[in-house]
Amino acid sequence: MAITAGGSLNSVPASTRQTLNTNYLDFTSGANDWAQQYLPDLMEKEAEVFGPRTISGFLSQVGAEESMTSDQVVWSEQSRLHLSYVATVATAGDVNGTLTITADIDGDTAVGATASRAHGIRVNDMLLIAQAGVVVKALAVETPNSNVVSVEPYATAALSTLSAAAATVLVIGSEYGKGSSYADETGTFKTESRGANEPTFKSFNNKPIILKDYYEVSGSDTSRIGWVEVTSEDGGAGYMWYLKAESDTRARFNDYLEMSMLEAERTTAASIIGFGADSQVRGAADAGLNGAGTEGLFAAIESRGNLTSGVTGVNAATDLAEFDAILAEFDKQGAIEENMMFVNRATSLAMDDMLASMNSYGAGGTSYGVFNNSEDMALNLGFSGFRRGSYDFYKSDMRYLNDKATRGGINDRAGSAAIRGVMVPAGTSTVYDQQLGKNLKRPFLHVRYRASQTDDRRMKTWVTGSVGAATSALDAMQIHMLSERCLVTQGANNFMLMK
Repeated sequence: MAITAGGSLNSVPASTRQTLNTNYLDFTSGANDWAQQYLPDLMEKEAEVFGPRTISGFLSQVGAEESMTSDQVVWSEQSRLHLSYVATVATAGDVNGTLTITADIDGDTAVGATASRAHGIRVNDMLLIAQAGVVVKALAVETPNSNVVSVEPYATAALSTLSAAAATVLVIGSEYGKGSSYADETGTFKTESRGANEPTFKSFNNKPIILKDYYEVSGSDTSRIGWVEVTSEDGGAGYMWYLKAESDTRARFNDYLEMSMLEAERTTAASIIGFGADSQVRGAADAGLNGAGTEGLFAAIESRGNLTSGVTGVNAATDLAEFDAILAEFDKQGAIEENMMFVNRATSLAMDDMLASMNSYGAGGTSYGVFNNSEDMALNLGFSGFRRGSYDFYKSDMRYLNDKATRGGINDRAGSAAIRGVMVPAGTSTVYDQQLGKNLKRPFLHVRYRASQTDDRRMKTWVTGSVGAATSALDAMQIHMLSERCLVTQGANNFMLMK
């Protein structure tokens, strides 16, 4: 079955200040000539054919807003508790074998407690070494170099079952002899053997961007009445068209504030503060963006979080096998029990079908819920949430991913790059704020905006011109809007982007 979308919709604002015949009745020719004696029945009220047109609201549901007074926000996130690394194995090395540590379990290099040691493994630590279906238990006997560990297996010739490929190494405890101290097998004290392991952390930062927009109407147009009665997004009504235009500009700017926090990316330039010597975003013919941009939610998840493309590669999370894979990944991360899913329509329906297939469909009819169906009952074919394993998932449609004029239209052509939804952990995280110098509990997502006693730039609006309160000789009213903000995505490893 093919569906053809409706046309002739006045869906895009005009880019020029002119009267368009598509916006007004034509009384100048034909049957609608003003010379005719019959008055048409004018329906003055403007029809609201697109429903709620704004897409903002996602961040207000899952995050918070806080002020800041700096050019950037810096926060730190705790490291994992246990010592687990990726290493290459040499079975013919010192003693029975050596491990060369290449990275920690998350892929970061140069990890560990001190600069002289690239890992936290010490002499007499008990290790699990896993590779290609084989697990070997061994004891660390020497750490001759900053990234090398000599080991002896508990089982004779156990290391011979390993190859010179990458292996995962986990510290599970330690074993010392009677009366022994922190020494190697020869009794010689090693600095790296008796060095204490200090906790590490990862530091992240983001910078705010400045968003601007304005609306302008001449003094003559503010005094002109129209025949169309309009209703603004904030509830105002009247026959002044500029009221509608100003309201639309304000609503569109509010949506920009949210869309930019979702979609924005930072440039790869070294500078993270400012936009070059002229403090402006540079054009393509200039020296590049030079540190422009900010890290939005989608970019943060793609960089530091988790991605799923679904079993079919089209719609994510369409069966329990995919959700089980998601649960397994969450188990490796923070294991936060409650998660909110904001998805597009196709993915939402696919999840409904997945959950509906779990029951018997009733006797002689459809039963998607715990109720007895009757011919007079409206059948509920949707689900708002479910529990799988120890995780609760709450599902909600995200208008931004469905609307044709926003991400919905982009997704139609994006193919495998389309974003079908996002999973956001519920609750708060405890982090150390380097600006305030203390630990704070915040939602995983929150917006930071610039503000001080002098200027609050969360959502700043001011009017200039000679219309109303005169501030200049301009025969017009200009309504300016400005915001300076960025998004802080803490614990991105607990998020899932569905593509």
